[in-house]
Amino acid sequence: MAQNKLRIKKGDHVIVVAGKDKGKTGDVVKVLREENRVIVSGINIVKKHEKPSMASAGGIVQKEASLHVSNVALVDPKTSKPTRVGYKILDNGEKVRIAKRSGEVIG
Repeated sequence: MAQNKLRIKKGDHVIVVAGKDKGKTGDVVKVLREENRVIVSGINIVKKHEKPSMASAGGIVQKEASLHVSNVALVDPKTSKPTRVGYKILDNGEKVRIAKRSGEVIG
């Protein structure tokens, strides 16, 4: 099965646009391409029951659950508002991501 092209990458600063954490911002920790989902730091915290193991004591652990990629939007570096992602080819032939809202290059 072909991998899906996602415009959001690990390390991007995103804002949640739908769901219980709507309006909160965070950085993308992991991208799950096969499921079209992302894990964002500090967002969508769930309680998970874990069995004790050699590495951990077990018990109830809080961790971030994944969000569907359609429920997050990239934060515009200029205006700090949600934006869509576009692509542009620079004069030197390099392809970069740009914010549709302001036209700024996304780092």
